[in-house]
Amino acid sequence: MRSKRSKQTAKLGRSPKASGGARRQPARVAPGVGLEAGAAGTAPGDAKPNREASPPVVGVGASAGGLEALEAFFAAVPADTGVAFVVVTHQHPGHVTLLPEILRKSCKIPVDEAVDGVLLLPNQVYVSPAGVDTEVEGGRLQLVNQKEEAARHLPIDHFFRSLAEDQKERAVCVILSGTGGDGSLGLKAIKAETGMAMVQDTQSAKYAGMPGSAIATGLADYILPPAAMPAQLVAYLRGPFLQARAKAPADFAVASGPLRQILVLLRSRTRHDFTDYKLATIRRRIERRMNVHQITQPEDYVRFLQDNPTEVDLLFKELLISVTSFFRDRAAWDVLAEKILPELIGALPEHAPIRVWVPACATGEEAYSIAIVLQECLARLQRRNDVQVFGTDLDGRAIATARAGKYPEGIAADVPAEWLARHFTHQNHHYVINKETRSHVVFAPQNLIFDPPFTRLDWISCRNLLIYLELGLQKRLLHLFHYALKPGGLLFLGASESIGERGDLFRPLDRQWKLFRREDTAVEPNPALFPVGTVAVTGRAAMVAPAGATKEGRISHLVEQVLLNRYGPVGVLVNDRGDVLYIHGRTGAYLEPATGGTARLNVLDMAREGLAEELRIALRHAATGEAEVVRDNVKVKSNGDATRVNVTVCRLAEPEPLRGLLLVVFRPAAVPPRAKARAEKGGPQRNEHLVLALQEARESLRATVEELATSNEELKSANEELQSLNEEMQSSNEELETSREELQSLNEELSTVNAEQSSKVEELAQARDDMQNLLNSTEVATIFLNNELRIRRYTETASALINLIATDVGRPLFDQTSKLKYAGLAEDCREVLKTLRPRQAEVETVDGTWHLMRILPYRTIENAIDGVVITFVNITGVTLAERAGREAREYFESIFQTVREPLLVLDEQLRLVSANKAFYTLFHWRPRQVEGELIYEIGGGWDRPELRRQLEQVLAEKTPVDGFRLEADFPKAGHRVLLLNARRLVQRAGLPPMILLALQDIVGK
Repeated sequence: MRSKRSKQTAKLGRSPKASGGARRQPARVAPGVGLEAGAAGTAPGDAKPNREASPPVVGVGASAGGLEALEAFFAAVPADTGVAFVVVTHQHPGHVTLLPEILRKSCKIPVDEAVDGVLLLPNQVYVSPAGVDTEVEGGRLQLVNQKEEAARHLPIDHFFRSLAEDQKERAVCVILSGTGGDGSLGLKAIKAETGMAMVQDTQSAKYAGMPGSAIATGLADYILPPAAMPAQLVAYLRGPFLQARAKAPADFAVASGPLRQILVLLRSRTRHDFTDYKLATIRRRIERRMNVHQITQPEDYVRFLQDNPTEVDLLFKELLISVTSFFRDRAAWDVLAEKILPELIGALPEHAPIRVWVPACATGEEAYSIAIVLQECLARLQRRNDVQVFGTDLDGRAIATARAGKYPEGIAADVPAEWLARHFTHQNHHYVINKETRSHVVFAPQNLIFDPPFTRLDWISCRNLLIYLELGLQKRLLHLFHYALKPGGLLFLGASESIGERGDLFRPLDRQWKLFRREDTAVEPNPALFPVGTVAVTGRAAMVAPAGATKEGRISHLVEQVLLNRYGPVGVLVNDRGDVLYIHGRTGAYLEPATGGTARLNVLDMAREGLAEELRIALRHAATGEAEVVRDNVKVKSNGDATRVNVTVCRLAEPEPLRGLLLVVFRPAAVPPRAKARAEKGGPQRNEHLVLALQEARESLRATVEELATSNEELKSANEELQSLNEEMQSSNEELETSREELQSLNEELSTVNAEQSSKVEELAQARDDMQNLLNSTEVATIFLNNELRIRRYTETASALINLIATDVGRPLFDQTSKLKYAGLAEDCREVLKTLRPRQAEVETVDGTWHLMRILPYRTIENAIDGVVITFVNITGVTLAERAGREAREYFESIFQTVREPLLVLDEQLRLVSANKAFYTLFHWRPRQVEGELIYEIGGGWDRPELRRQLEQVLAEKTPVDGFRLEADFPKAGHRVLLLNARRLVQRAGLPPMILLALQDIVGK
C-alpha cells in the first residue's frame, strides 16, 4: 500500500494527488454555448487507452443504512454480467469490515476484500477496506493511505473521480443509501466522460442524504430501488453504445439526416442552435441517450423525441452537463497567484474595480475561485480594489445553483483548508459561500454567441470551451474577447486550447497553462459581434387624404368626384422643395414623369418645356412668404403643340395637417378672339408680345443671378460650417462610440443585476410565505409593533383576541378594541422598549380563556431594536388544571390537618414529606426538625427492619400495611404502643410514588 504524495503547491498548499491536481481534471461543460468542455485535448470519451481487455467497472457507493441496499442490489445481480464491481463505503480506519462475508450470502458472484494492485476481473465484487482511498489505474485497483489531517474525508467521491478518468465512457456509478453528499461530485465527473449514473430512489433509502444530493444534480440516468438496478444496468452495458464503440465507432453513428432533424427539434423547443458546434460530441451524447432508452435506430429516436418532448429537455441537459470544480489545474492557479495577478493588480489605480468575466461558468465554482484568489492577493498586497466577477451561462439551472453558492462536502479536496474556513460555512453536509465573498460575484443567464459581451474587463476566464466549437466560431469569440478586455487584460483558456492564428490579438504569458495578455491592436470592427435590429424609416411626408373623404358608394361623394374631375382645376400638392405629395386631376398636359428612377417625384423635374422656369420662380416666391403667386399666360409645349396656362401657387395655412405645404393649380389661359386674330396675322401686336416676353426673361435672369450670388455666399458659409461640423461630428462619433460601448456594458450589468434581484425577490417572497405559514401553524397569536407601537404584522389567531383586520396595519394597536381583561398592555410595551427587558403575564379574556402573554423587543439582523413582539399562548387547560390541583390540595390539606390521629406522608426513599398537627403534638417535634429526614433516622423506635420491609412492599407491590404494632420509647413522647396503617398514594403519571402512614396511639389499652 502506498502513501499519498505530500509535495505542496506554492500558494494553494494542497497535495496534487489528494486534489486531483496531478491528473487531468474531470471535464467540464461549456453551458454558455450549450456544449460540454473537457480539460483534455479531446472530448470526454474520445481518447481510447487500451481498456478493451479489462471489463467495465461499476463503482457502488453506500454509507449509513447502505447494508440493506447492498444486499438487495447484489442479490439481483446475475452471475454473467461481465462487470467488475467495486464497493466503497464509509468506515473508520482500523475497522475490520465484515461486509464481504455478509454480501457472499446473497451474491451469485465472488466477493473479496480489495488488495493493492489487484487486476479487476469480470463477474467479481471487490470491497474497499477501511482507512484507504481506492483508485483505478489501468484496470487495476490502487489503495492509497488517507491523509490523517483530512477533515470530512469522502472516499466515494475520490473513487468515482478516479473511475471516470480511467474508464471514460465505460464508467458506471451507483449511489445507495447514506447521509451527507459523498458521491455527487464523482457522479458529475463520470457523466462528463459520458459514463452512466444510477441512484437509489429516496423512498426506498433508509437515509436519503446521499441519494438526494445525487438526484439534485439532475444528472442521474436511472433512479430506482436497489433490486431493480441490476437488470437496467445489464441492459445498458449490453446496449449498442458501448458494444459498437468497442468494435467500430461507425457501427453506431447517427447519420447526418437524423442529426439535422434532432438539431431542429432542439432549436424549436429550447431556442438554442447547436449548428456551430463540433458534431462529434453531439453525436456521442445522442447515442448515449439512445442507449439509455435501448433505441438502436436514429430514425426511431427522432420519432421518440417528437412523441416525448421531455426527452428533448433531457437531451438538452445532456449537452449542458455542468461539470467543473474549484481551482481546476492547480498549478495554473499557482502561476496566477505568484506572478500574474500581482502585476495585474499593481497596474490598476488604488480603489479601481477589478472586473472579471467568466463565460460558461456552469455551477459557479470557477467564478468563486477567481473571487477567492483575488481577495487573497489583494489582502497580501494590502490593496483595497473592489472585485467584480460576472458569471454567465446558458443553463438556467446551473445559474440557480451558482447563485445559491451551496456545494457538497467533496469540494474540501479542491479548496485549501484555510481558504475553506475563511470563505465557506459548513452547513448540513454542504459548504456555503460566505456573504462577503458572495457579494463580489454576480450570475446571470447569457448565450455567449448571440448576447452582447461585458466590456472594460481586466480578466476573462473561458476555459475548455473553444475546443468544442468550430474554427470559425472560435475566431469570432477570440475577436469578441479582445473587444471586451482592456488593453493589457488577461485571458485564461483551458490547458488544451490556444489562440490559433490570432497572435495579433493576444500575447502568451504562460504557454503551458494558456494565459494570455491582450495586445493593444487596432482591429477592424466586426458587426457580427453585435447583431442589431433595423429601424424602418418612413418618408418625410405622407400621402394626405382629402379632408372631405367619405366612404365609397355614397351618392354625394360620387357627385362631388364627378364635378371636381369635370369642372375643377387640376393641381399638385408639394413641399417647399417641390416633392410631389398628392396629384389631383389630369396633369399630363403640364407634367410628365421624369426619366430614371420613380422613387421620388419632383414637380420641377416633371414640368414640361416652358413651365419649369416659371414654376420654379413661383415656388420660390410662395415659399418665402407670399400668400399666393400667380403666373398668367405661361406657354407650355406638349406633344409638338403649345398651350397657355395660368399657374397659381399658394402656401396653405389650414387645415392643420397641410399647413406649410404648397398647392400648385393649373388653369387653361383664355385667349381673347381679337388677340388670337392679331397673333395669327402677326405685326406690331406680335412684337409687343415678344417685348413683354423679353422683359420677363430679363427679370427672371436678374432674379436668378441675384439668387445665385446669394446662394454662393450661403454655400461658402455653409461649407465652412460643414467642415467645422464634420470635425466636431468626428469627435462626437468617437465619443458616442465609447458611450455606446459603455452603455452596452452598463445595460448588461443592469440586466445581470436585475436578474439577480428578481431571484432575490422571489426568494424573499417565498421566505415571507414560509414565515407566515409557520406563524399561523403554531396557533400562537403574535403581533409585531414598530417603535411607535403601530401594527406592523399579525397572525390570524391574534384577531381573535384583538379585533384586527388587514387595513389596521400601520395603525396604533391600542386604538383597537380588545377582548383582554388587562389594562396595562400599553404601559408594558413602552416599558419593554425602554428597558429592553422582556415581560410576561397571564391574562384572561372576556370569554374566560387564559393566555400567557410575552412582550419581547424586536431585534433586527444588525441587532438594532425596531419595535416589540407580543405573543399570546393559550394556557386555559393548564390554568384550569392548576386551579383544580390547588383546590384538591387545599381540600386534602384541610382533611389532613383535621384528623385527630397522627398522619404523615413518606416519599419513595421513606423520607418524611409532611405530617399533620396531631403527629407533631404527640411526639413534641417541630416540622423543620424532621421534614426531609428518613423515617428510621428521626429517633426513637422507628428504625425497625420489619417496618422498613413492609413500607418498601407498599411502594413496590402496593401491598397495604394494616395494624402493624410498634412499641418503643420515644425521646419526648415516652413509652408508646402504636398501631400503624400504610397505603400507597395514587399520583399522576410521571410523579414518584408516596406513602400515607396513619398512627393509632394505644398506650394504656
